[in-house]
Amino acid sequence: MSTALARMARLFKIGAIVGVAVGIVRGITRRRRREGAGSATWAPLQETEDPAPRSGPVQFAPGGVEPVDGACPPGYPIKAKSASKIFHVPGGGSYDRTVPDRCYATETDAEADGYRRAQR
Repeated sequence: MSTALARMARLFKIGAIVGVAVGIVRGITRRRRREGAGSATWAPLQETEDPAPRSGPVQFAPGGVEPVDGACPPGYPIKAKSASKIFHVPGGGSYDRTVPDRCYATETDAEADGYRRAQR
C-alpha cells in the first residue's frame, strides 16, 4: 500500500512541475503575441531613444492631440481615455473629473480613432 502511495505522490509532483512549466510557456507566448512578435520567431525587446523634445501638442490620427499638463488644449474639448477607449464630451457626467490621455476637436475625430462616446 505504501508503494502505491509513494508512486502516486511522485506522479503528483511530476504533474505539478509540468503544470508550472506549461503555465510559464503560456505566459511567454501571450507576452510575445501582445508585443507583436510571431510565434515562430522571437526578438528581444530593444530600448528606443526618445525623439527630440516635444513642443506643443502631439498630433495623433486623425485629429487627436496629447494633453498639456493633464488638460486638453484650446480647440480640443473632447477628452478620451486610452484604457477604456471612451471619450467624454463637455457637459457629460464624468467630463470634469476625467484626466484625458488624448484630446479631440470633434466627436467624429474621436470615433475615427477607435473611441466610443461615454453613455453618461
